[in-house]
Amino acid sequence: MPAPLTPAIFLDRDGTLMEEADYCSSPEQVRIIAGVPEALRRLKNAGFRLVIVTNQSGIGRGYYTVADYEAVQARLLGLLGEGLIDATYFCPESPEAKSPRRKPSPEMVFEAARALGLDLARSWFVGDKAIDVQCGHAAGTRSILVRTGHGHAEEAGRADFVADDFVSAAAFILRPADASR
Repeated sequence: MPAPLTPAIFLDRDGTLMEEADYCSSPEQVRIIAGVPEALRRLKNAGFRLVIVTNQSGIGRGYYTVADYEAVQARLLGLLGEGLIDATYFCPESPEAKSPRRKPSPEMVFEAARALGLDLARSWFVGDKAIDVQCGHAAGTRSILVRTGHGHAEEAGRADFVADDFVSAAAFILRPADASR
Protein backbone atom coordinates (compact mmCIF):
# COMPACT_ATOMS: atom_id res chain seq x y z
CA MET A 1 0.00 0.00 0.00
CA PRO A 2 1.51 3.38 -0.97
CA ALA A 3 2.30 5.94 1.69
CA PRO A 4 -0.34 8.64 2.12
CA LEU A 5 0.35 11.91 0.33
CA THR A 6 1.33 14.92 2.41
CA PRO A 7 0.04 18.49 1.97
CA ALA A 8 2.58 21.20 1.22
CA ILE A 9 3.03 24.93 1.21
CA PHE A 10 4.70 26.04 -2.01
CA LEU A 11 6.55 29.28 -1.42
CA ASP A 12 7.76 31.99 -3.70
CA ARG A 13 11.09 33.28 -2.39
CA ASP A 14 11.81 36.94 -3.24
CA GLY A 15 9.17 39.31 -1.86
CA THR A 16 7.43 36.51 0.05
CA LEU A 17 9.98 35.01 2.45
CA MET A 18 12.70 37.63 2.03
CA GLU A 19 12.59 41.28 1.10
CA GLU A 20 12.59 41.98 -2.62
CA ALA A 21 16.12 42.89 -3.73
CA ASP A 22 15.75 43.13 -7.54
CA TYR A 23 17.81 40.23 -8.87
CA CYS A 24 19.34 39.29 -5.53
CA SER A 25 22.88 38.14 -6.28
CA SER A 26 24.66 38.41 -2.94
CA PRO A 27 24.06 36.73 0.43
CA GLU A 28 24.50 40.16 2.06
CA GLN A 29 21.27 41.29 0.37
CA VAL A 30 19.14 38.62 2.09
CA ARG A 31 16.71 40.13 4.60
CA ILE A 32 14.07 37.81 6.01
CA ILE A 33 10.61 39.39 6.29
CA ALA A 34 9.59 39.72 9.95
CA GLY A 35 7.93 36.66 11.45
CA VAL A 36 8.60 34.33 8.50
CA PRO A 37 10.73 31.69 10.32
CA GLU A 38 8.18 31.34 13.10
CA ALA A 39 5.26 31.13 10.66
CA LEU A 40 7.10 28.48 8.64
CA ARG A 41 7.74 26.50 11.82
CA ARG A 42 4.02 26.61 12.72
CA LEU A 43 3.12 25.28 9.25
CA LYS A 44 5.78 22.56 9.49
CA ASN A 45 4.51 21.54 12.95
CA ALA A 46 0.98 21.31 11.51
CA GLY A 47 2.21 18.65 9.05
CA PHE A 48 2.90 20.65 5.90
CA ARG A 49 5.99 20.09 3.76
CA LEU A 50 7.62 23.42 2.79
CA VAL A 51 8.86 23.85 -0.77
CA ILE A 52 10.35 26.96 -2.36
CA VAL A 53 9.47 27.42 -6.06
CA THR A 54 11.24 30.40 -7.60
CA ASN A 55 11.94 31.94 -10.98
CA GLN A 56 15.52 33.22 -11.13
CA SER A 57 15.65 34.94 -14.50
CA GLY A 58 18.69 36.96 -13.39
CA ILE A 59 20.75 33.86 -14.19
CA GLY A 60 19.42 33.63 -17.74
CA ARG A 61 19.83 37.37 -18.21
CA GLY A 62 23.47 37.18 -17.12
CA TYR A 63 23.01 39.35 -13.99
CA TYR A 64 24.38 36.63 -11.69
CA THR A 65 25.52 33.00 -11.83
CA VAL A 66 24.08 29.74 -10.52
CA ALA A 67 26.82 29.87 -7.87
CA ASP A 68 25.60 33.34 -6.82
CA TYR A 69 22.03 32.00 -6.60
CA GLU A 70 23.20 29.04 -4.52
CA ALA A 71 25.06 31.35 -2.11
CA VAL A 72 21.94 33.50 -1.67
CA GLN A 73 19.81 30.39 -1.18
CA ALA A 74 22.23 28.97 1.41
CA ARG A 75 22.09 32.26 3.33
CA LEU A 76 18.29 32.28 3.20
CA LEU A 77 18.06 28.69 4.44
CA GLY A 78 20.54 29.44 7.22
CA LEU A 79 18.56 32.45 8.39
CA LEU A 80 15.25 30.55 8.26
CA GLY A 81 16.59 27.69 10.36
CA GLU A 82 17.97 24.21 9.89
CA GLY A 83 15.67 21.63 8.32
CA LEU A 84 12.72 23.97 7.84
CA ILE A 85 12.54 23.95 4.02
CA ASP A 86 12.08 20.47 2.52
CA ALA A 87 13.14 21.32 -1.04
CA THR A 88 13.81 24.17 -3.44
CA TYR A 89 13.05 24.27 -7.16
CA PHE A 90 14.25 27.12 -9.36
CA CYS A 91 14.02 28.08 -13.01
CA PRO A 92 17.12 29.95 -14.21
CA GLU A 93 15.84 30.85 -17.68
CA SER A 94 14.77 34.32 -18.74
CA PRO A 95 11.14 34.83 -19.83
CA GLU A 96 12.25 34.95 -23.47
CA ALA A 97 13.60 31.38 -23.23
CA LYS A 98 10.02 30.04 -22.89
CA SER A 99 11.04 27.39 -20.36
CA PRO A 100 8.33 24.83 -19.59
CA ARG A 101 9.36 25.10 -15.89
CA ARG A 102 9.03 28.86 -15.51
CA LYS A 103 6.13 30.07 -13.35
CA PRO A 104 3.24 30.45 -14.02
CA SER A 105 3.79 26.94 -15.42
CA PRO A 106 3.08 24.39 -12.66
CA GLU A 107 5.91 22.07 -13.77
CA MET A 108 8.19 22.76 -10.77
CA VAL A 109 5.24 22.10 -8.44
CA PHE A 110 4.55 18.82 -10.24
CA GLU A 111 8.25 17.86 -9.94
CA ALA A 112 8.10 18.48 -6.19
CA ALA A 113 4.83 16.57 -5.83
CA ARG A 114 6.31 13.51 -7.55
CA ALA A 115 9.60 13.66 -5.63
CA LEU A 116 8.11 14.31 -2.18
CA GLY A 117 4.75 12.51 -2.37
CA LEU A 118 2.64 15.66 -2.03
CA ASP A 119 -1.14 16.01 -2.04
CA LEU A 120 -1.74 19.03 -4.27
CA ALA A 121 -5.46 19.22 -3.48
CA ARG A 122 -4.62 19.85 0.20
CA SER A 123 -1.73 22.21 -0.57
CA TRP A 124 -1.29 25.96 -0.90
CA PHE A 125 0.91 28.24 -3.03
CA VAL A 126 1.91 31.54 -1.41
CA GLY A 127 3.56 34.33 -3.39
CA ASP A 128 3.70 38.04 -4.12
CA LYS A 129 2.83 37.95 -7.83
CA ALA A 130 -0.14 36.99 -9.97
CA ILE A 131 2.06 34.32 -11.62
CA ASP A 132 2.34 32.60 -8.22
CA VAL A 133 -1.45 32.50 -7.90
CA GLN A 134 -1.72 31.22 -11.47
CA CYS A 135 0.94 28.57 -10.88
CA GLY A 136 -0.81 27.31 -7.78
CA HIS A 137 -4.18 27.05 -9.45
CA ALA A 138 -2.70 25.37 -12.54
CA ALA A 139 -1.13 22.78 -10.22
CA GLY A 140 -4.39 22.17 -8.35
CA THR A 141 -3.49 23.98 -5.11
CA ARG A 142 -5.19 26.89 -3.42
CA SER A 143 -3.33 30.20 -3.70
CA ILE A 144 -2.60 33.18 -1.49
CA LEU A 145 -1.27 36.52 -2.71
CA VAL A 146 0.81 38.37 -0.13
CA ARG A 147 1.06 42.16 -0.30
CA THR A 148 4.80 42.21 0.44
CA GLY A 149 7.39 42.43 -2.36
CA HIS A 150 5.60 43.08 -5.65
CA GLY A 151 2.28 42.08 -4.07
CA HIS A 152 1.32 45.63 -3.13
CA ALA A 153 0.92 46.45 -6.84
CA GLU A 154 -0.58 43.13 -8.02
CA GLU A 155 -4.23 42.47 -8.74
CA ALA A 156 -5.69 39.79 -6.48
CA GLY A 157 -7.09 37.99 -9.51
CA ARG A 158 -8.06 34.44 -8.66
CA ALA A 159 -6.29 34.31 -5.30
CA ASP A 160 -8.20 32.31 -2.70
CA PHE A 161 -7.02 34.81 -0.09
CA VAL A 162 -5.02 38.05 -0.03
CA ALA A 163 -2.77 38.52 3.00
CA ASP A 164 -0.77 41.49 4.22
CA ASP A 165 2.30 39.26 4.62
CA PHE A 166 3.42 35.66 5.03
CA VAL A 167 2.59 35.61 8.74
CA SER A 168 -1.04 36.50 7.91
CA ALA A 169 -1.08 33.90 5.12
CA ALA A 170 0.11 31.18 7.52
CA ALA A 171 -2.51 32.18 10.09
CA PHE A 172 -5.21 31.91 7.41
CA ILE A 173 -4.00 28.44 6.36
CA LEU A 174 -3.89 27.27 9.99
CA ARG A 175 -7.27 28.70 11.04
CA PRO A 176 -9.67 26.18 12.55
CA ALA A 177 -11.78 24.43 9.91
CA ASP A 178 -15.03 25.77 11.37
CA ALA A 179 -13.77 29.37 11.09
CA SER A 180 -14.25 29.28 7.32
CA ARG A 181 -17.97 28.50 7.53
